[in-house]
Amino acid sequence: MIQYLDFEKQIKIIDEKINNNNLNDNKLIENLHNERNLLIKKIYSNLSSWQRVQIARHPNRPHTLDYIQNIFSDFVNLSGDRKFSEDKAIIAGFGKIENISVMIIGTEKGNSMESRIKHNFGMAKPEGYRKAQRMFQIAEKFKLPIITLVDTAGAFPGKEAEERGQAESIAKCISLSLKIKTPIISIIIGEGGSGGAIALATADIVMMLENSIYSVISPEGCASILWRDQEATETAAESLKLTASECLKLNVINNIIPEKVGGAHRNREEQYNLVKKHILDNLINLRNISIEDLVNKRNNKFLEL
Repeated sequence: MIQYLDFEKQIKIIDEKINNNNLNDNKLIENLHNERNLLIKKIYSNLSSWQRVQIARHPNRPHTLDYIQNIFSDFVNLSGDRKFSEDKAIIAGFGKIENISVMIIGTEKGNSMESRIKHNFGMAKPEGYRKAQRMFQIAEKFKLPIITLVDTAGAFPGKEAEERGQAESIAKCISLSLKIKTPIISIIIGEGGSGGAIALATADIVMMLENSIYSVISPEGCASILWRDQEATETAAESLKLTASECLKLNVINNIIPEKVGGAHRNREEQYNLVKKHILDNLINLRNISIEDLVNKRNNKFLEL
């Protein structure tokens, strides 16, 4: 069952009327559906930055494992960093998209309390980022394009993560990404939070879903630091320029993948198809660029930000 956001209360009321078992008037049901569709279109055509933050975090939004299962075939999961342990916040492995072999790396939040705990709510530890580094090197060795799917509030901030070198592991991911001699495509599918996101989003092509966000800090964190007031969260969200359209204007990303009206959480199948098309189109384009030029362009792109 879909969960409704604060600004979707009117949609919820109409949905409850439509789902009323005692409603037998087909014409009335049709009118309610039309009213619902118009209302969704009206709300989603004028979203604030804070509303997009809420959509990016929506629990029904497709996560990394959903995209892997619906876009890629023959996925083979790879585990461990060969130094400390396995971090299930980061999913990685071989897969195929339309018979093109690729390396897939992504942050997974989970979709139930059990799976969220298993995946640590998508907040990777140093061993997760070191696993990603290992995957970068494997992909380069076998000349496989890398596809990364980013959906994280940020890297895990716990004491044990700092003790095991969280900052170093993120920095090494970025450093490796700038050197790896294979195409890299990154898609921010939900939240792109701070260094935890950049570690997997240092790519030739960086795309964002229309209602995803990409920011150095959460609006809540920004509000508490700059305004010292949690009530300033909406103001902070606007100031951070964290939406896909703002990131495109700032040249932080290359492209926006549209979402159907109502968000990816209401149109999952259509969203899988759109993401798949954008991945394939960019893979074909990147194939026409020499590896040397690709690496040079990648470095210049991030140095000029």
